[in-house]
Amino acid sequence: MTFSLVARCAETGMFGIAVSSSSPAVAARCAYTRAGVGAVASQNITDPTLGPFALDLMQGGMSAAEAVAGVRDQGRFIEYRQVLAIDAKGGTAIHSGPNSLGVWTDAAGKDVIAAGNMLANEDVPQAIVDGFERTTGHLGDRLIAAMRAGLAAGGEAGPVHSAGMQICDKVQWPAADLRCDWTEDCPIEAIAAAWEVYKPQMDAYIQRALDPREAPSYGVPGDE
Repeated sequence: MTFSLVARCAETGMFGIAVSSSSPAVAARCAYTRAGVGAVASQNITDPTLGPFALDLMQGGMSAAEAVAGVRDQGRFIEYRQVLAIDAKGGTAIHSGPNSLGVWTDAAGKDVIAAGNMLANEDVPQAIVDGFERTTGHLGDRLIAAMRAGLAAGGEAGPVHSAGMQICDKVQWPAADLRCDWTEDCPIEAIAAAWEVYKPQMDAYIQRALDPREAPSYGVPGDE
């Protein structure tokens, strides 16, 4: 019931994930990033513990392939899970259990891997990868373009209702964590609209956390 991608920006070292589903609040269960380490999507019959577990393995020195192998070996009911990961060197890996739902498949490219289940057709992950690779600029822009491409290729076999995008960059918390937990309209476009508002302010929010004395104006009455 989900399609997603995890990706890395080779220029900045940022990691990101974008995900959409017919289920509510998909990003709350499926999206995981860690600065300097990688990004993981844990989806299908979701076990939210698998994302942090895979990131812990990569932080301990494993590649994405080794971490996903560790998830496969140690995860519970792994035949129901779909887990995709990217590591600090841009290596990618995926596990799709045989009990993944409906049409399920994946595709990988340079610094990106995409996958889904309950897909409209098998071409959707490749369309997501192509959308990412042909787009330049900020990682967030490329994630949005990739998800739009996946949706245009058919997306899920039915309407999607939730979406999310998470980006990490140098600090211990997500630099961006945007969600649309339920809508009858297109949740990917809701995330895209939120990103256009958030993108110009993202660095300022990080600076305010690190040292508010060096931060730009807060933009509130009385703030000079």
